[in-house]
Amino acid sequence: MNRYSAITLVAIIIIIIPFVYSGLNIIGANQLEYRWNNNVEGFSFFEMSNNGEVEFCNPMLFSTSFQKFEITSFYDAKNIGEFEINSSMIESQSSSIQAGSFSTEEFQSTQHMFMTLDYEFNGGAVRIDPNKFIVLVTIETPIIGIIPYSNTIQISGFELDQIMNNKELTCN
Repeated sequence: MNRYSAITLVAIIIIIIPFVYSGLNIIGANQLEYRWNNNVEGFSFFEMSNNGEVEFCNPMLFSTSFQKFEITSFYDAKNIGEFEINSSMIESQSSSIQAGSFSTEEFQSTQHMFMTLDYEFNGGAVRIDPNKFIVLVTIETPIIGIIPYSNTIQISGFELDQIMNNKELTCN
């Protein structure tokens, strides 16, 4: 192998490594498991509206990071609030607890809505239509640190309630 071939091979490897790392990070971010940190009382949307902590579990064999984790709540197609956790790195096959903050333009009405939904999801009488309560869960992780990439899933509020009340994560 001549000198120019070796230089070309090293240059190709140096160029590919950031893309491979970013690709693995995207895969890892999409495989993260999460639940509400307060498992004594369990998850409630009302508690989420007062900020709180989420436990993330990285079941992959490599560390994973994300730039932003966001839960956006909609009722009847109207945004009623966002719970957001900023950047974090989670080591391989381990869990990490991250603090998040909730924001909304109509704090009191959102808290009232969340209390009513918590009551319904815990077996209480139906007062408002829970089928109109939709949640978007978004995980943002940039490709090579500059190209934005996000994965968003749409689930019902009841499904998020079940996920956040999960007793077992792979890392436990």
